[in-house]
Amino acid sequence: MSNVETALKDAASIDGAIGAALVDYTSGMALGTIGGGKELDLNVAAAGNTDVVRAKVRAMEMLNINEEIEDILITLGSQYHLIRLLKSRTSQGLFLYLALSKDRANLAMARHRLKKIEADLEV
Repeated sequence: MSNVETALKDAASIDGAIGAALVDYTSGMALGTIGGGKELDLNVAAAGNTDVVRAKVRAMEMLNINEEIEDILITLGSQYHLIRLLKSRTSQGLFLYLALSKDRANLAMARHRLKKIEADLEV
């Protein structure tokens, strides 16, 4: 089991990582961030991606889709943005956000690593 700081360091070590955050999507606040900098303001990204999560949850409710969201992928010209909703009892309402450089990242491996980070995370 890992804490937030360890989980974020693990996420930042994923090939191509630009930055990562643990976000509370009930408030839109980042509980922790790593990386980003002038290339990416992770606090702004946390708030903006909270809207993405809320919109997807609403859409699924309207469509009567009764499944859990594993992750949401946003593909840009030069980046991938991964949002992984956390499912454990202690982490409900949270998501891991990871921004990756497209030319340095392996998307399948990044998704696999985020799943492992989620499994080990104790909030």
